[in-house]
Amino acid sequence: MTMIKLLLGADVLMILTFILKFKTIPPQVPLFYSRLWGESQLVDSWMIFIIPIFMNLLFFINQYIFNKFYKDNIFIKNIFYYLNLLLIVSFTLIFIKIIFIVS
Repeated sequence: MTMIKLLLGADVLMILTFILKFKTIPPQVPLFYSRLWGESQLVDSWMIFIIPIFMNLLFFINQYIFNKFYKDNIFIKNIFYYLNLLLIVSFTLIFIKIIFIVS
C-alpha cells in the first residue's frame, strides 16, 4: 500500500510541476533523446505525459506479475519492491528534469 501512495505522490508531483511551469513551457519539448539532435527529438508539449503514463503502466504490470507468480517468495518481493521504487523515482526525476530544462 505504501508503494501506491508513493506512486500517487509522484503523479501529483509531476502534475504540479507541469502546472507551475505551464506558462514557460514551449509548444514543443524534447522527449526522444535517442534520436538525432534537432527536430526529430521534439514532440508537442502535452506528450510529456507519456512519461507518467508509462511509469504507472510499468508499476501495475510489475504488481500483477508479482501477485500472479511470486506472491510467496520474499526474495522476489524485495526485488520487485526496489524495482518499483527505482521506476517511480527515475521516471519522476526525468519528467521534472525535462520540464525544468525547457522552461
